[in-house]
Amino acid sequence: MGRKRRAWFPGAKYHITSRGNRKSTLFYDDEDRMKYLSFLQETMVRFPFTLHAFCLMTNHTHLQIKTSDTSPTIIMSHLNTKFAKYFNKKYDFTGHVFEKRYGAELLDSLDYEFDVSKYIHLNPLKGGLVVALEDYPWSSYHAYVNREVTQLVDTKHLLSFFPAPASKRYEEYIKTPQVDLFLLNNSKVIMIKRKEENPCVQK
Repeated sequence: MGRKRRAWFPGAKYHITSRGNRKSTLFYDDEDRMKYLSFLQETMVRFPFTLHAFCLMTNHTHLQIKTSDTSPTIIMSHLNTKFAKYFNKKYDFTGHVFEKRYGAELLDSLDYEFDVSKYIHLNPLKGGLVVALEDYPWSSYHAYVNREVTQLVDTKHLLSFFPAPASKRYEEYIKTPQVDLFLLNNSKVIMIKRKEENPCVQK
C-alpha cells in the first residue's frame, strides 16, 4: 500500500521534524550545524518559504515553516539530500542519514502555532543540553528574545501578537508553564487557553 499523501496547499504552515536514521547523531560539531543552516538558507532561496522557528538538536531537527508555492515534500527532500551528501562525505559514511520520511504536523490554528513555537524553543532545555535557554545557540530563540538580526528567521508574525516590549513578553511566555495568552489581533485582545504540552516529542 502506498503512503498517504500529506495535506498541502499554498500558505500552509507546518511543524516539520527530521531525525537521524535509527536515532543516530546528525551534528557532531558546530561545522555540521553551520552547514545545515547554510543549506536551509539555500533551500529557502531556491524554494521560497518562511521560517518562523527552528532548533537543531543532536539527532533531530525542528522547523516551523509557512509554505509559499512549494510543498514541504520538495523543500525537505532538497534540504535533507544536501545535508546527507555533505555528512556522508565528511565522515566517510554510506547509506541513509535521515529516517526515510520527515514528520509534518499541519498548523491549522493560531494557538497551535504558539504551542509549537514554545515547544521548539524549549527543546534544548527539556532535552538536557543546557540549563538555561540563553546558553543554546542553535535555535531561533535568540532571534525572538534578543532580537538578533537574521535573514533566516521571520519573527514578525508571532511577535506581532504581543504587546510592547514584544520580545520580553514572548520570553515570559516561553518560560512560564501552562500560561494563558492574551494577544493583540487588529487592536482586539484575544485569549488562547493553554493546553497540555505539545505531544510531538523527538528523542
